[in-house]
Amino acid sequence: MKTDNYKTGTHYALSCSKCGRWVDNVGETAVKVTCSYCVLMAVGWPEEPKSTYKPTGRPAGWHWMSEFVDKDGTVYHKGKEVPELKGTLSPTKVKPKKKTKRRSKEEILIARDREKKKALKKAIKKQKDFLNHQFDK
Repeated sequence: MKTDNYKTGTHYALSCSKCGRWVDNVGETAVKVTCSYCVLMAVGWPEEPKSTYKPTGRPAGWHWMSEFVDKDGTVYHKGKEVPELKGTLSPTKVKPKKKTKRRSKEEILIARDREKKKALKKAIKKQKDFLNHQFDK
């Protein structure tokens, strides 16, 4: 065996044949190894993945609508184009979704406390009316 290898427990390591970096977990019978950096230099660095989503300009869920008319006059029924109706209908007007503000834990607890107080006041009033002989008919 060469001097550019060593064994730690059950694992063998060799130095890269191109740059000299140590590569761990190689087989016992391995004679020569190339590190991942040298492989990337030879093959080339991976490119950034391109975005596959391309916005169409149509509203979300347009293909679920029973009838949708695009800006250019194209008519769709349940997402399928109906070419014989093109240009016969006016474009569908889509209302923007109303944004709701999320309540914090504190706001939820305050609202729950108000409801409990309201229920208690109603129960107290009912008891007072009973004591004052004012029954609901």
